[in-house]
Amino acid sequence: MTAMPARDVFASAAHGFAALVRQIPAARWDDAGLGEWSVRDLVGHTSRSLVTVSTYLRAPASRKDVADAVGYYVWVRDYMASADAAAIVERGRQAARDLGADPVATIDALVTKVLGELDAVDGDPLIEVIGGQGIRLSSYLPTRTFELAVHGLDIARAVGLDVTPPVDVLADAAALAARIGVALGTGPTLLLALTGRTGLPAGFSVV
Repeated sequence: MTAMPARDVFASAAHGFAALVRQIPAARWDDAGLGEWSVRDLVGHTSRSLVTVSTYLRAPASRKDVADAVGYYVWVRDYMASADAAAIVERGRQAARDLGADPVATIDALVTKVLGELDAVDGDPLIEVIGGQGIRLSSYLPTRTFELAVHGLDIARAVGLDVTPPVDVLADAAALAARIGVALGTGPTLLLALTGRTGLPAGFSVV
């Protein structure tokens, strides 16, 4: 099977996220979402995977600091180790407030905006992302696909919807998770768990 271009898979993830948001029952937006976030906060946080692409497209980088999507997550893991957890929670809540009175319409508009901006981009530019790191657009987009897939599942679970991301998105995200695990030295643990030999340790995560 030929791998789909990163832009196409990201577009599939963005449309899948918008479709999921349309299905959230009106009475469930203030329910518990993930950790300290409500469902609305979690949707707001997830929407940042659209907002950051739009923002970083306007931030060209002069050098490549991160080789690929795996390298991005390995770097972010260290970068976030010293991050202010309260500030991260608050960014999610601010993103929720930014959704406004009609979060469904806001998400639909964000998807249209960012995909239109991507269509206007020629080639594979270097962009500057979190922490001032330079990375190719084609390497950054899979990280946003990953976030949309994982948090899409979080949202669906929180509101009791039997909805999963599109197959191409799941395949891309699962493969990236496995590659991150290998890069972090937990490849054997992942492989044994995925083939039914053992279970994953409590609290195990590649991000």
